[in-house]
Amino acid sequence: MPEIEIVRTNRKSMSLKIGSGGKLIFRVPANTDDGTIRKILAKNSAWINKKSDELAKERQLFRAKEYVNGEGFPYLGAYYKLKVVGKQDLPIKFDRGFFISNKALPEARELIINWYKDAARLKIPERVRWYAQKRRLSFNKVNITDSRKRLASCSPSGNLNFSWRLIMAPLGVIDYAVVHELIHLVEKNHTKEFWAKIKLMLPDYEKHKDWLKKNGYLLDI
Repeated sequence: MPEIEIVRTNRKSMSLKIGSGGKLIFRVPANTDDGTIRKILAKNSAWINKKSDELAKERQLFRAKEYVNGEGFPYLGAYYKLKVVGKQDLPIKFDRGFFISNKALPEARELIINWYKDAARLKIPERVRWYAQKRRLSFNKVNITDSRKRLASCSPSGNLNFSWRLIMAPLGVIDYAVVHELIHLVEKNHTKEFWAKIKLMLPDYEKHKDWLKKNGYLLDI
C-alpha cells in the first residue's frame, strides 16, 4: 500500500487517485469518519496496489537526462536531438534540434528549461486566445508555472495556469488542457455538461486526455 493522504472537502462524493509522486490521494466528504475510510481503502486495496505498481514501472522507464550528443528532448510531441557544438553566438539554439555550446554544458538543464518556458509563453497563450475567441469566453490572464503536480488549472478569479512542461506534449494535448481550463470558467465541476462542452470545442478530446493520463509522467527533464 502506498503512502496515503486523506483530503476532506465539501464534495459529496469520494475519489481515489494515485499522484505522480506515488502517493494515494483519497478525497472524501468532510464528515466521513475514519472507520469508513479504512473500510473503503481495504475494499479497494487490489486496485490501489495495481495502480501503484503500474506507476512504479512507469517511473523506472523515465531516465534522468545526461545532456550528451544525440539525447532526445521532446517539443510539441516530437523528439529532437541534442547536439553539442564548439562555438555559437548563443549558449543554446533550436533548429530542428537543440544546439548547445560545450562551454554551456554545466548549465544545460537550466538552459533547456528556460527555452521550454519561453516556448510555452509564446505557444500556450496563443492557443488560449484562439479557443476563447472561438467560444467567446473571457479569462483574466494566462500564467506559465513551474508546477509538476498540476499541469493546468483555473483559478476562481479567471486566471488560467499552465505548467511549462506542457510544451513537451503534442499540440492536441496542449489544446485539450487549454479547452479543459477554459470550460472551467463556466462549468466549475466535471459534470456531464462540462464534458459535453469540451466535446463541442474539441470532438476528439478523449484521445488527448488518454495520452496525458498515460504519458504525463514523461513531461519532465
